[in-house]
Order: sequence, then structure tokens, then C-alpha cells
Amino acid sequence: MNGKLKLGLAASTLALAAAGANAQEYEFTLHHLLSAQAPAHTDMLVPWAERVEELSDGRVSIEIFPNMTLGGRPPELITQARDGVVDIVWTVNGYTPGLFPRTEVMELPTVFEADPVAANLALYDMYNDGLISEDYAAVEVMWLHTHRGQGLHMAEESARTPEDLAGTSLRIPTRTGSWVIEALGASPVAMPVPELPQALSRGTVDGALIPWEIIPPLQIQEQTQYQIEGADGWRLGSTTFQVSMNQARWDSLPEDIQAAFREASGREWWAEVGEIWTRSDEVGLQVALDAGNEYIELTEEETQAFRDALTPVVQRWIDDVSEEGIDGEMLVDRARELVDQYSE
Repeated sequence: MNGKLKLGLAASTLALAAAGANAQEYEFTLHHLLSAQAPAHTDMLVPWAERVEELSDGRVSIEIFPNMTLGGRPPELITQARDGVVDIVWTVNGYTPGLFPRTEVMELPTVFEADPVAANLALYDMYNDGLISEDYAAVEVMWLHTHRGQGLHMAEESARTPEDLAGTSLRIPTRTGSWVIEALGASPVAMPVPELPQALSRGTVDGALIPWEIIPPLQIQEQTQYQIEGADGWRLGSTTFQVSMNQARWDSLPEDIQAAFREASGREWWAEVGEIWTRSDEVGLQVALDAGNEYIELTEEETQAFRDALTPVVQRWIDDVSEEGIDGEMLVDRARELVDQYSE
């Protein structure tokens, strides 16, 4: 072997070694509650992780663990992130009632108006303006979002009026959702969404308030007959979610790696997440229709009856958070203003 070839091979070996040393310097675990087939996993979390890896020039690697495969139950996810058991979580805020009180404003019916893009942009502004950021003092938020809104899924009986729901039992994940159900004369049953199919099959609940998006991964079409929403797609409030990192892990990262996460999680991404959930919702409803389920869109008059029945829920929330020294009325007014602005 001649000298030039030896030098070339040596240089190549050193270059590969250097590349290997730099590649995936920062490895992260991301834990969540749904299956790897759920749109939240395939259409939101995976593309985001890939984007962070790309923006970091391959120095970041995010391994996603779906379906609680790292242990625990869904309500424990935020504790896992806070304690550093995992690096990042995607979780439902309402699984830990009262822990994120300010953010609950975007769950309220007549505040959330079935437009997740507008809702997410409103959350972005309210978070960055310091109106809800105090909820997240123990973690570093990547982004917040809602889903498309709470549609009504019924197992055996349809419903076109609040009175039709009197005496029924409905699943909901959040305390604000429980207030919605109580305002409709029904009984709320709280449980993480992965437990819903079994609850429906056993008759533990008569129905649920969830978006259409969750139908395919949980096969909800097999346990329900009716999917019901208001005129023009109006929904009975929403649920808020967060993707957050352990604070100590975040603080340990150099500025350029933090910048990669920030760029991947910017304002445009918050809006795109709303679009992702809207598209996923359309797919989910089609699965139910293909299975022979009946889709019911309420008339304007029927929808107004639900809106009227749920108006007290907003005041109940304002009164509740005021006991914690939170100006709920201001948050409601600002949230509505921003949702209106971004819905135009």
C-alpha cells in the first residue's frame, strides 16, 4: 500500500470517528399514552422528533415510547417528566386535575369554538405573554395544543337535546369536561382514554366526549352507534395537552441544542398541530361511517340549546379558579378575543 493511500485511509478513519463522536450526542426519551398507530404518534410526535434531529445536524436523537411502555399510568406522565424518569412527555393536562388551572380556559365550551388552529395560536400567545405560563413552572414546555373538540359518542341511544342525556353516564378525562356533563344532566366518569373501549363494552358508560380522531386507534366504532356534534362542527369544549421536557435536562443543554428544539416547536408548529388534529378527526369519522355508524349534525336551534345549557360551566370555572387567586374572567375574555382573531 502506498503512502498516499495509507494517509487517505487514516484521514477517512479519523473523519468517521469524529462524525461518530458528534452524532447523537444528546439522546432523549419521549413517553406517551397512545399506541404507535395513533395519529398523535405518527403525524405529530414522530415528525416533530425528526425535525429536532434534523435541525441539530444529527446531534439529537429522540426515542419515542408509546402506550406507556416505560411504565406507569397516563396520569403519572407529568410526574415522570418532572422527576426525570423520562426526558419528554406528551400528556393530557386534565389527567392531573387542578395542576394546570390557567390553561383550562381553552377547554371551556363557548371559549373553545371547534377550531384547534385558532385555539393553539391563542395558547401560544397566552403562554408567551405570561398569562398561563405559571402552570408550567416545573417543566420546559415545547408546545401546548387542543384536539378538534369533544364530539359526543353514544353506544346505544342517540341524543339531540341536553334532556336526551339526562341520567346517562359519559366518559371524560378532565374536570372541566365533568362540569360539562353535569350541566347536561348526565354523570361524568373519569378515565384515561385507553380504558374507554372496555368501559363501553361492559356498559360502564353510555358514551363519551372525545374527538373523532381517537376512533381508529381504539376501534371506538365497534362500541358505539352514534357520532354527534353541533352545527358547523361545533363541539362541547376540548382538552388541552402539553409536550414538555424535564427542567434540569433542558437547563443542561447548550444553546445550539436548545435552539433546535425551539425552532422545531415555534409558532408555526403550534398552528400545524391544529391542522394535524383536524385532518385526523376527518379520517376518524370516516372510519365510523364505513362501519355503519350514524353521524348526526345538530341543527342551529339544537346546537343553541346545548350552548345555553353549558354557559354556566364558564362561570363555574371562573369562580373556581378565583379561589386560587387567578383572574379567570380576564383569561376567558382574552382567550375568546384571540380565538375570534385567529378564526377570521
